[in-house]
Amino acid sequence: MKFGVVVFPGSNCDEDMVYVLKDIMKQNTVKLWHKNTDLEGCTHIILPGGFSYGDYLRSGAIARFSPIMTKVIEHANNGGFVFGVCNGFQILCESGLLPGALLHNNSRKFICKNVFIKPDNNSTLLTAGLDKTKALKIPIAHGEGKFYASEDVIKKLNANQQILFKYCDENGNVTTESNPNGATENIAGICNETKNVFGMMPHPERAADEALNNIDGKLIFESILNKVLA
Repeated sequence: MKFGVVVFPGSNCDEDMVYVLKDIMKQNTVKLWHKNTDLEGCTHIILPGGFSYGDYLRSGAIARFSPIMTKVIEHANNGGFVFGVCNGFQILCESGLLPGALLHNNSRKFICKNVFIKPDNNSTLLTAGLDKTKALKIPIAHGEGKFYASEDVIKKLNANQQILFKYCDENGNVTTESNPNGATENIAGICNETKNVFGMMPHPERAADEALNNIDGKLIFESILNKVLA
């Protein structure tokens, strides 16, 4: 098992992700520059958060055409693990690896704060080891985090258990008030039909260190590793 964290111009959460994977989770982890076309034998590809290419056109729209994405898409289509967080989620939607789109927050403001999310099911690598009744406190930091998809796509996501997380309150109640950006059905993360490509807006890597007094995000990484090792 080898993790590769893709670095785009404008990525700013790559170091956080590498730190958690390498130093906390003790995994073989390398950085992959966006201009390269070699995944260096990585089995698990991570697209981190940030502002790839400054988000000048549309979040993730330019990064989707970076040279390395050809190999990332190929890796995903061959069943390989790909996980995008925040800007990484946006890139995955722009690349067509995940359905839907991330739109401007309803407030039209950048939001940076802790929110609560809960797993919608236990049928994926990210959620298999989580308690569906427990709310996880995970930070968000985005201006375009409102997940949107057509009614038909939403029906498919629900039917296939492709919804990873939903925004909720601290007691696990999914409410309008607990939705920070106006996402359809409070959706905070989804996966593809074959459940090998994952995207979420909240940042689990920012809640995975005892020094931060919050390790709720670490549970997600543990779920990934335990499911794979099992």
